[in-house]
Amino acid sequence: MVGRQAQAGRERGRNLRQMAVDAVRQAITTGTFPPGTHLGEVQVSEQLGISRGTLREALRELQQEGLVSYGDRGRVTVRQIDEKDIINTFTVRSALEAVAGETLAASYYREQHCARLRAAVDDMAAAAKVSLEAQIEADLAFHELLCELTNNDALLRSWKLLEGSIRMCIMYRGLERALTNMSADRHFEIVAAIESGDPVKTQTVIQDHMVATAQALLFGTIRSRKPINILGDTPT
Repeated sequence: MVGRQAQAGRERGRNLRQMAVDAVRQAITTGTFPPGTHLGEVQVSEQLGISRGTLREALRELQQEGLVSYGDRGRVTVRQIDEKDIINTFTVRSALEAVAGETLAASYYREQHCARLRAAVDDMAAAAKVSLEAQIEADLAFHELLCELTNNDALLRSWKLLEGSIRMCIMYRGLERALTNMSADRHFEIVAAIESGDPVKTQTVIQDHMVATAQALLFGTIRSRKPINILGDTPT
């Protein structure tokens, strides 16, 4: 009996912590807490209706995700990024997702994988009619699924470690820029490349997708200038 009560208590604690993580992550992703915002324990815990202890645990997890940073005397702020961070993030992201795409294009189960990816793109189209937050989450879910379907745990873990930085890139200069990258049509191109069974073509399509995404975040529009080289260029 005591063991069950203790287990139930631990489960409640984990649930509260996860709710806190989700709430703060949502506030950061939607711009309620913009980059550079000081996340004072008293203010944020009262605003979100959670205990300060639970908030501290949530902030530590969000630090590992790359969404918040700790400064002097434990001062916690929403992470700020610059142009170099975006280029570095998308250089690594492009490499990871290109490997995922190549793997799926060469897979015996390619048809089944593409069916799931097409369903994820349909979810993106539906999310666009719901909210900005839903659209962002659906976009990230597609790219995570791309990695998950490879059945390569190391690749998926690497992508997940990058997710916080991806979220900060999305918020870099406002959601309007980021949302231009989240259309269903642009993601159907990735699925079509995988469906073709051509790993080299799939690699190229995914890398082009990432270059265009980084360019939109940095310069405001996908086709406003020549594509950047995310392996070496810096924005001007």
